[in-house]
Amino acid sequence: MNALYTAVATANGREGRTVSSDGQIDLALAMPPALGGNGQGTNPEQLFAAGYAACFASAMGQVARQMKVDTKDVSVTAEVSIGKDDTGFGLAVVMRVELPDTLAGETGRRLVEATHAYCPYSKATKGNIEVELVVE
Repeated sequence: MNALYTAVATANGREGRTVSSDGQIDLALAMPPALGGNGQGTNPEQLFAAGYAACFASAMGQVARQMKVDTKDVSVTAEVSIGKDDTGFGLAVVMRVELPDTLAGETGRRLVEATHAYCPYSKATKGNIEVELVVE
């Protein structure tokens, strides 16, 4: 891969801080209450969900242009879950894609599936994390 951009962030664990090299991100980190924490900060799952949703929505715009369809009213929500698996902990993702009525049916489904094949986050998770696509 020929890198066009490299993001850099440093963190010191789930109960600490994360800071990006450019200072745009400087967040307190905390375990969510569901995992026994106080919830007084963000957590890696929220950050992953935000990044994945944004990337998927942008990728959908690219794919839509190729398919010659309009995605101005599309909304993408990523739900990232953490839980125990055979080796410790694992992640699962539900991508909820809300499409306008003009993209209902087969066109919308093809758009979402093509986006999933194109999106860098989806490529990174393929074979590693269960990702469910939900078209609404």
